[in-house]
Amino acid sequence: MEITENGFVFSDKKELLQIDSIHHYLSKESYWAKNIPLETVKRSIDNSLCFGIYKGTKQVGFARWITDKATFAWLCDVYVEQEFRGLGLSKKLMAFMIFHPDLQGLRRYQLATLDAHGLYEQFGFSALENPERQMGITVSNVYDIDPS
Repeated sequence: MEITENGFVFSDKKELLQIDSIHHYLSKESYWAKNIPLETVKRSIDNSLCFGIYKGTKQVGFARWITDKATFAWLCDVYVEQEFRGLGLSKKLMAFMIFHPDLQGLRRYQLATLDAHGLYEQFGFSALENPERQMGITVSNVYDIDPS
């Protein structure tokens, strides 16, 4: 799928993704994936439903869904480059993604955010019901661990 709006292209085509740009943003600018290795980014993209925003030849935004395409989808790694914020691109990306054929009829859509609650609430996300039922394992600073 691909749409063009106001000179920006929104696409789910993995062949358009600029892996080095995505890695740079995630490893250097994001708060959630600091120091993430390039190989980890590549593997995450290979195993996810990915979306990009492009202006000309430059990738200016990204998001990916971890999903079984049947019951569950987790939205993550969402960003718009700093110089392109404030143009409504995040909203357009969400609207583009939420109607993707592979994300229809699922039982649960989930995400975690530090500061974008207002954006996601516009698309039906809310605080979890019964959060006490949710469990997880968090490995802090996993990308800072020296493997040797």
